[in-house]
Amino acid sequence: MGENKDKKFKVLIVDDSAIARGIFEKAFKETGLFEIAGSVSNGRKAVDFCHQNRVDLVVTDYDMPEMNGVEATSVITKELGIPVCVYCEDNSAKADALGAGAILYDIKPSFSSLSSQSMVYFIEKITETIKKYSTCHSCAEKPVAHEADKEIKKDYPAHSYKILCIGASTGGPTAVQEVLKGLGKNFPLPILYVQHIDTGSDQKMVSWFNSTCPDTPMELAKDGQIAQKGHVYMAPADKHLVIDFINKDGKPVLKLSDEPPERFLRPAVNKLFRSAASLYAKHCLAVLLTGMGRDGAEGCKDIVNNGGYTIAEDKSTCAVFGMPAAAIELEAATKVYPRGIIAREILRLV
Repeated sequence: MGENKDKKFKVLIVDDSAIARGIFEKAFKETGLFEIAGSVSNGRKAVDFCHQNRVDLVVTDYDMPEMNGVEATSVITKELGIPVCVYCEDNSAKADALGAGAILYDIKPSFSSLSSQSMVYFIEKITETIKKYSTCHSCAEKPVAHEADKEIKKDYPAHSYKILCIGASTGGPTAVQEVLKGLGKNFPLPILYVQHIDTGSDQKMVSWFNSTCPDTPMELAKDGQIAQKGHVYMAPADKHLVIDFINKDGKPVLKLSDEPPERFLRPAVNKLFRSAASLYAKHCLAVLLTGMGRDGAEGCKDIVNNGGYTIAEDKSTCAVFGMPAAAIELEAATKVYPRGIIAREILRLV
């Protein structure tokens, strides 16, 4: 316990400005939580450094020569499983960075002084994020989260599934992208998707999905909208997405809600999953992917209790094994699969 409390995170700083790298080194050292693993000038050097050295966290600028921060993030998170925080002068690269697997995206702080408000806020945000990330990974190592042991030991009959719900948080865009690509054209169900995302980033995220997954068109869900098969409806930032009712044609009618956040989250995966469980019962199919915390676990439990089917992402492919681990712990995961075969299993079921 004391060992974990005293742990220092080895951070790699990536920026093409030597001045910025020097200021960051001082700022991270002053927290007492970080140890400088290294400092490099572009994404290509960052990838090479991470292959050769132990690194707990990468903090990188976006705009750099040779390989930018998003390109480096994609390699470092997918190949090495190292968490990455990306910063930029504006929000233009946010959707791409989160889609590449970054656990945090923030505006580049002012380098006028170590005590400038933006620098203090930036370091605090990274500190909070890596602590949460580390806690989730530590919890995932506990014996309670043995995926194979915790799958529900029931023989589930095949049902005519009528709705697919997806929930995700940290690392979610990349995971959802892989699942949607695997579903191909003419998927026979409406798809409702809750992603924990900051205000102002939702439309850019939808645009990114439409450019990378053209066979499953996505849009931000609207209040009163009738969801159509083969289309994805993503919850807007800061709005709960639920199913209001099923119309006479058997299609879900969507509702956006300003109800208080659940566990500090709005949108909350639990809200969507519960509404689907209530209205669709055994005809509900849901997938819970990578993310910090426990959101979605209780919703999965409701779906299973009502006869529906849930899939949790296996630890081996999660950026953060928090939400799926919580569902497994509650015995709310009908099956647990690595990300690469989830789409195949969905197609088999529907």
